[in-house]
Amino acid sequence: MATNAPPGVSRVTTVEAPDKIRNVVLVGHTGSGKTTLVEALLVATGTITRAGRVEDGSTVSDWDEAEHRQQRSVSLSLAPLVSNGIKVNLLDTPGYADFVADLRAGLRAADAALFVVSAVDGVDGSTRLLWEECAAVGMPRAVVVTKLDHARADFDETVAICQRVFGDGVLPLYLPMAADDGSPAGLLGLLSQQVYDYSTGTRVIRAPEPEHLPLVAGARSALIEGIISESEDESLMDRYLGGEEIEFATLVEDLEKAVARGTFYPVLAVSAPTGLGMTELLGVITAGFPSPLEHHVPPVTDLAGKPRGPLACDVAGPLLAEVVKTTTDPYVGRISLLRVFSGTLRPDSVVHVSGHASTFFGEGHRGQGHEDHDVEERIAALSSPLGKTQRTVSACVAGDIVAVAKLTRAETGDTLSSKEDPLLMEPWMMPDPLLPVAVVAHAKADEDRLSQGLARLVAEDPTLRLENNPETHQLILWTMGEAHVDVLLDRLRNRYGVAVDSVSLRVSLRETFGGPAKGHGRHVKQSGGHGQFAVCDVEVEPLPQGSGFEFVDKVVGGSVPRQFIPSVEKGVRTQMERGVAGGYPVIDIRVTLVDGKAHSVDSSDMAFQAAGALALKDAAQSSTVLMLEPVDEISVLVADEYVGGVMSDLSGRRGRVGGTEPVGAGRTLIRAEVPQVEITRYAIDLRSISHGTATFTRSYLRHDPMPPALAAKHHSEP
Repeated sequence: MATNAPPGVSRVTTVEAPDKIRNVVLVGHTGSGKTTLVEALLVATGTITRAGRVEDGSTVSDWDEAEHRQQRSVSLSLAPLVSNGIKVNLLDTPGYADFVADLRAGLRAADAALFVVSAVDGVDGSTRLLWEECAAVGMPRAVVVTKLDHARADFDETVAICQRVFGDGVLPLYLPMAADDGSPAGLLGLLSQQVYDYSTGTRVIRAPEPEHLPLVAGARSALIEGIISESEDESLMDRYLGGEEIEFATLVEDLEKAVARGTFYPVLAVSAPTGLGMTELLGVITAGFPSPLEHHVPPVTDLAGKPRGPLACDVAGPLLAEVVKTTTDPYVGRISLLRVFSGTLRPDSVVHVSGHASTFFGEGHRGQGHEDHDVEERIAALSSPLGKTQRTVSACVAGDIVAVAKLTRAETGDTLSSKEDPLLMEPWMMPDPLLPVAVVAHAKADEDRLSQGLARLVAEDPTLRLENNPETHQLILWTMGEAHVDVLLDRLRNRYGVAVDSVSLRVSLRETFGGPAKGHGRHVKQSGGHGQFAVCDVEVEPLPQGSGFEFVDKVVGGSVPRQFIPSVEKGVRTQMERGVAGGYPVIDIRVTLVDGKAHSVDSSDMAFQAAGALALKDAAQSSTVLMLEPVDEISVLVADEYVGGVMSDLSGRRGRVGGTEPVGAGRTLIRAEVPQVEITRYAIDLRSISHGTATFTRSYLRHDPMPPALAAKHHSEP
C-alpha cells in the first residue's frame, strides 16, 4: 500500500571522541562482493538482521529491495556499525568506473581502505590504479578475499595475484579451511596457530590438527618476517633470525602499528553468506586501522585563498566539514552527507557554505551549474543514515560522518565552516567528463522542468557538466560513460519527472574558401517612397590557418560612400556567421571591398549590409568552399601492454600520433591529434581497449579541412 510517511527514524548514541571512530572505504570492481560484505558485517554486529531490519525493528529497505541494491551499486552509501566499542563508518563505493566521483568522495571521507577482491575474478586494472592512488597519499589498506564459497574460488592464486599487482607487504593473516564438500568451514590463524571454526554456524576456537601445522609453516614464517621488517624495534629481526620465538603479543602490536602506518597490508578471507571471517575482519578494522586522530586534516585557506595554519582533528577546534555526497529524498528534499574534519557540528547552528571550484581548478572547470558560491545556511537535524533509515544524533564530532537535510545550496565538494570564521578546503580532484551526450526534452511539458532537474543533478554529481552549445544549439551532458548516462537519465525521469531523449551529437564545423574568388552583391528594392539601393564588389582570399578575418577597403573615387563601408563589413561578418555552403561559420579569409554603387536617396546602412552579405555568398559560388572540422589534442596514459592497441585505434580514427614517452613504471603517455567527430565515444572505446587501465585528456587544437566524402554529408544539413 502506498504511503506518504517518511522512512523509519531511530536514535543512536552520539560518538563523543574521535578515537572511537573508524572511517573505512570499500574499493573493488563490480561483482567483487563489496555490498554483500557490508551486509554481512552489519549482520555480524547485530546492526541489522538477515531480514534487513535495524536493531529497533524498522526495515532498512536499501538492504532488502533489488532496485535499491542496484542503485547502491552506482552510488556511494554509508553503513555505520559498532564493534568492540568502536563506531565503524563503512563507505561502500561503486565498482563501475563511470562513478569515480562517488569513489573519490569515499576516499576523501575515509581514513583507511578495504580492497575487496573476488577469489574467482582476481584484480582488474582499475583496482590496481586505485591501489596506486591510495599509496600516493599513504592510506592504510587491507585486502579482503570474497566469494570463497564459489566452485572456482582459489584463495592461494588470488593472494599471489594481489602480491604481484599490489607489491610488497601484502600477506595473509589467516588461511581458509574447507569442509568435506569443499565449502569454507573455518580459518587457520597464522600468528595464533588457532583454528576458528565456523562449520556449525557459530565461531568456535580450537587447536589445529597436528597435520595442519607443517602445511602453514611457510606462510607463517613469511608473515612474521613481514611484520618484523616493519617493526620499530630493529632488534626483532636479529632475534627472529637467531631462532628466538617472538611473543605473540609483540607480533600483534607491531602488526597493528604497521597496518595503521600504511606499510603492511593484511589479507583476510571471508565468506559473506556464512559469516566466516567477519569477526577477524572487524578486529583488523577496529584495532589495526587508524582513527581520525591519526589522519591529517586537509589544508585550508580563508575565502580569499590565503593559507591558514594546519588544523587538527579536535572536537573543540574550528568547525571544518565537507560535503562528500548529495542526494535527493522524495520526503525531505536534498540530503548532504558530511565528513567533519574539525570541531563539532550541532543541529540548529548557522554555518557558512563555500563552493570555490574555480579558485582551485580554474574558471569553468566544473562547468555550467557549478558556479562559485558563499552562503549561510542553518543546520537542521543530524542523522546517521543506514539505507533509508535516518537515525537521529545530537551532534557530530570531528572525525565522524553525518547526514544533514535541507542544505539548499550545498553541493558535493563544498566546505562548511562557522559563519564567524569561514574556511575553504580544496575539493578532491575529479577527472573531466569526456563522453558527450546531446539531449532534448521528450515533450513540451518536460521543457519547463528540465532546467530544474538538471540543476539538481549537477549539485549531486561533480563529474556531470552541462553545455549549451551556442553554435550547434544543443544541450550537451558531459558524462563519464554509458552507465553514467543511463543513471542520469533514469534519475531525471523517475526522481524529477523529466523525460528526455538522446539525439545525435553535432560538432562545431567551420567553412573557408579554398582559393581566391570575386563576388558581386546587388541589393535594389523599390516599393514606393524611399527604396533600397546598394551594390558592392569584393575579392575574397583564404588566409593561413588561425589568421581570423581581415577586411580591406580599396574603394576609389567614392563609389561606395565612406559612411557605408563599415556597413559592408558588418554584412560580410553577418554572412560569415551564417555560412556560405553548409550553414557553418566562415573563418580565415580576407575580404577586400574594391568597388560599388550608391544612390543619393535610397542607399542606407541596411542596404549595404545586405549587399555585403550577398557579395560574399556570390563569391562562394565561384570558389571551392572547404569544410573544416575541429581537431583535438589528446593525451592517453596507458599501460605498456596496451600501447600498440591504442595507437592502432587512433590511426583508425584519422589520428596523427605525435609521440610517446614512458611515464613511471609500466606506463606510456601517447600524444595525438584526432578529429573531434572521431572521438565522441572515445571514453567508452578506450576503456574497452585498455581493460580499464587508460585515461585521457582532450583539448581543442584547431580546425582542419575535412575529407571531401565526409564534407559532402554536411553541406546540406548544418
